[in-house]
Amino acid sequence: MVSLTEFEKNGCALVKNFATKEECEQMKSRMEDIVDQWNGKCECLFTTEKTGQSKTQGQSEYFMSSGNQIRFFLESDAVDDSNGIKPGLNKLRAINKVGHGLHIKDDVFGKYTFSEKVCNLVKDLGWSNAVIPQSMYIMKNSKVGSEVTSHQDSTFLYTEPKPTCLGLWLALDDATLTNGCLWYRKGSHKEPVRKLWKKNDEGNMIFEDLVSKEEMDSLPLEGSSLEGLTHDDVRKKGFEPVECEAGDLVLIHGQVDHLSLANKSEKPRHTFQLHLVEGPKAGIHWSKHNWNQYPEGEEFRELVPQQ
Repeated sequence: MVSLTEFEKNGCALVKNFATKEECEQMKSRMEDIVDQWNGKCECLFTTEKTGQSKTQGQSEYFMSSGNQIRFFLESDAVDDSNGIKPGLNKLRAINKVGHGLHIKDDVFGKYTFSEKVCNLVKDLGWSNAVIPQSMYIMKNSKVGSEVTSHQDSTFLYTEPKPTCLGLWLALDDATLTNGCLWYRKGSHKEPVRKLWKKNDEGNMIFEDLVSKEEMDSLPLEGSSLEGLTHDDVRKKGFEPVECEAGDLVLIHGQVDHLSLANKSEKPRHTFQLHLVEGPKAGIHWSKHNWNQYPEGEEFRELVPQQ
């Protein structure tokens, strides 16, 4: 069982054996079926590099309208000059992630999302009206799985009048130092949200700093490329690895700094990730500046329906 004290103190906590091996294999198998049915066309790459985010997914209607759909986002290193998948890579290995509405569009992922154990966990952590803006299946495939730069989830999932984001990061494969496990900076969740990824007047996404340039420049690895960094380099910046086994769940506070290095190993590191926020019945509102805006008349699904 999760230690609430550990999560509140560190901003990150590990729940061992949260999902069974059968559940993990069922989700992996289901994703293979979903990818099999996809036409393999590259509609949008995915990157976490600071300027690249706004130029790729931030200007892509395919990405911006994916909140309640199942969409496919490819690794930049997996696509050739003609925007096709490079020879030698199958469709599954070319994908960075699939998102962002798996929890509402697919029965297998929906069954896990709305399971009693997920509902009870979120309630125990103190969320009273949790709603689910997005779900993602992250491939982090062997050899091509790209880095995820240091960030706070609340930058992309901002709520008002206070940030309330919670990440539930389920390992479907063992996640180790060699295949790109999660790293986090202990206690950084006590720092404010530093920037927002918000929609400008032209409808494109840009970063807006919420703290001074001096404070932003003082932060270790904020939005910086991780290319060439060793494990020791990342540790010296104040980050700790969270190695875990398939079925383990990592709890991620919306303001904690976290990252992962590229997967250069022979083993994949698949994960299924949910992001929750408090809903309007808890007095919390989804920012109108966030990228993920459901069509008029549709609302994020409540984890536990309330009257």
